[in-house]
Amino acid sequence: MTQSPQMQILPVILCGGSGTRLWPASRDSMPKQFSMLVDPKASTFQETVRRVADSAVFGRPTVIASSDARFIVAEQLSQMETTADILLEPERRDSAAAVAIAALHAARVAPEAVVLIMAADHVIGDAEAFAAAASEAALGARAGHIMTLGIEPTRPATDYGYIRRGHPLDGSTRACAVERFVEKPDAAGAEALIAEGALWNSGYFLFRADVMIEELRRYEPEILDAAEAALSQAVRDLDFIRLDQAAFARAPKTSIDYAVMERTTKAGVLPVSFPWSDVGTWDAVWGVLDKDEDGNAVRGRVELLNTSGSLVHSEGEHLTTVVGLDDVVVVTTPDAVLVTSKARSGQVKDLVTALRAKAHPEADAHRRMYRPWGWYQRIDIGERFQVKRIMVTPGGRLSLQKHFHRAEHWVVVRGTAEVTLDETVSLVHENEAIYLPIGSMHRLTNPGKIPLELIEVQVGSYTGEDDIIRVEDIYGR
Repeated sequence: MTQSPQMQILPVILCGGSGTRLWPASRDSMPKQFSMLVDPKASTFQETVRRVADSAVFGRPTVIASSDARFIVAEQLSQMETTADILLEPERRDSAAAVAIAALHAARVAPEAVVLIMAADHVIGDAEAFAAAASEAALGARAGHIMTLGIEPTRPATDYGYIRRGHPLDGSTRACAVERFVEKPDAAGAEALIAEGALWNSGYFLFRADVMIEELRRYEPEILDAAEAALSQAVRDLDFIRLDQAAFARAPKTSIDYAVMERTTKAGVLPVSFPWSDVGTWDAVWGVLDKDEDGNAVRGRVELLNTSGSLVHSEGEHLTTVVGLDDVVVVTTPDAVLVTSKARSGQVKDLVTALRAKAHPEADAHRRMYRPWGWYQRIDIGERFQVKRIMVTPGGRLSLQKHFHRAEHWVVVRGTAEVTLDETVSLVHENEAIYLPIGSMHRLTNPGKIPLELIEVQVGSYTGEDDIIRVEDIYGR
């Protein structure tokens, strides 16, 4: 039975971040929350959406994502046959600005609506226990507290923040006031915190929209003012709501922990013990995956010999083999290979920083690049030529465009292509080809019911992506 908006919990899923510690599988062009790193059939974003699907508890979800990720969000929601309000951040301003937007957006539904802030990249092993915990914490939120879910520690982790518990909250047998938030400790500090009953800070928050707005106005009025202006001046673009760029950029860049949670007197925490991980490093990914009798977790085409306690992740058609290594991480993708010890897998973020400094394109871009109409993947590139594989989803349509420096040959290998070439529109079927001269106006559409796949051969003096002059684009790029 669906409840009224005042009684439902309104989930808000934050999709920011690029997950650089999980490079090379996670990059700006396809961050970890949208990748199939844990479940080969669903991303952690999709699992997060599924976790709040019960309309008896949760209302319509809101997704806050970057503009670059908008079509990935829309496609993955479509795969689940579900919908959400999708709000687009024009730039990254950390979590405080996103939470301000979430509170203001929810207040339009009902000022006292209870909002649940969730990360899109966490793994939770018990969805029912999570829903029950959210419902219990919502009781404290409705009473005016800003609640967080505190995870009962299973190890003295140095990669998580902690929460010290204070006095019990009125009317609750388990929830407590927050005595103090503690930054990530060293090993000795983590052991001491666990001994005194401290909890891991999960980053999940539940609050009434009006309460969070009041606290932001008290502690960070600049953030709230910027969020109010960005939302009031937002524009609708297809199925998305674009926040105003100039207004949003005025929000100081800080986390909700620093902005409100460490300063408010209304913070409460509910202890929970369901399996949880933020899968922030390859070591953490290894921790949540199923393992063989030697403690190895594998993905893709992998063969191991005399290897134990390791994670080997192989993407594409590559066969990845490991001999005689223990406690390592090996990740292979079509254009990059990572080898590290599990213990030092957190340093991958520093590696990506170094790759960016040296202008390696692999630091941020995958060989397969996703677009609103499908994707393309480079097969080969050389002087004066480039070969790509292109997939266009049913109904997908590329922009009407032309190039100044290259001609293109399209060979259809699956499906049917509707090709616009200057004033002519024609159908190109499997095992047929069409030639697009330099300077010609052209467009590719998939009019069929199955994915369209083709091989594109570019020939010319320059084959970069910026040699595209878009004349018309249904996706507003």
